[in-house]
Amino acid sequence: QVQVVESGGGLVQAGGSLRLSCAASGRTFITTIMGWFRQAPGKEREFVAAIRWNRPNTYYADSVKGRFTISKDNAKNTVYLQMNSLKPEDTAVYYCAVDIWGNSDTVYYDRKYDYWGQGTQVTVSS
Repeated sequence: QVQVVESGGGLVQAGGSLRLSCAASGRTFITTIMGWFRQAPGKEREFVAAIRWNRPNTYYADSVKGRFTISKDNAKNTVYLQMNSLKPEDTAVYYCAVDIWGNSDTVYYDRKYDYWGQGTQVTVSS
């Protein structure tokens, strides 16, 4: 069993920055992938970014490339999402998720993730 807890959401003006944190407790494996997804009101949940737990590989949605950076601190079992140049369309509930047996072909699909956090609200005002 893996527990996932996000933090760091809030209200920010367009062009501003926020950093989300995701603390994961429990066993991880060499294949584990940590991902961030988001869901805006009335829209489907969408992939944002992901990172391999034991490798430097990172993955991004086209909509956030160059603005968001995913990173990790293995010693703290924590993954971060640094969000810069935020836009109103980034407003959503952001979820952290864990895919225990992940691979590069499936990082983009929320149904492949095994454990989810409760979500944290990010609101970007114009």
